[in-house]
Amino acid sequence: MFTIEDIQAAASKVKSGSDFPHFIKNIKDLGVKRNDVYVSNGLSVYFDDEDHAQQISPEEYPALIINEESSSDKLKHALKIHQQGETDYFTFSKQAADAGVEKWVTDLDEMTCTYLDAEGNELVKETIPTV
Repeated sequence: MFTIEDIQAAASKVKSGSDFPHFIKNIKDLGVKRNDVYVSNGLSVYFDDEDHAQQISPEEYPALIINEESSSDKLKHALKIHQQGETDYFTFSKQAADAGVEKWVTDLDEMTCTYLDAEGNELVKETIPTV
């Protein structure tokens, strides 16, 4: 089973969205099956194959207000520039909050990342590139 330290070591290598596929490969190799990230406070919950959860909260992450009006177009733009390495994690999180993203769920079996609004509606679902 993975530890918080394992996850933090993998996360320390991520500088922008372009590093995300490598991060996913690393945590999948550790045994992570799903990762839920809550945009308002940055809480990340990592689940193993038995649905045991481990939580990580970022040390410095000011609370973000989630826009009540969601926009898949705003989110797609934020994703595009983040994946090109133009924004850091917190900047992307602010843009996701502005686009109405409550949380995103990464399914490491399906290799997808799904962005959801406060009502649980899917805004964008992406396939994670393999590395």
